[in-house]
Amino acid sequence: MELIWFILIGIVAGFLAGQLMKGKGFGVVINLLVGVGGAILGGWLLGVLGFSFGGGLIGSLVTAFLGAVVLLFIISLFKKK
Repeated sequence: MELIWFILIGIVAGFLAGQLMKGKGFGVVINLLVGVGGAILGGWLLGVLGFSFGGGLIGSLVTAFLGAVVLLFIISLFKKK
């Protein structure tokens, strides 16, 4: 059940990050996948930096959202214009 929540939170985070990063997104499907990857990246990155938004749905969503924004930015650096 935790895996399903992880994926759903990543999808929502990817959607929100895609909305924030207008012009740097890659379409809805890719942004959703980036959200799931961003959830992993966000958890790792915030752990390394020593930050925590607490547990629960909101903390997980904020962590995944920040990770998705960072991941979309990194990917956009390699995107052909």
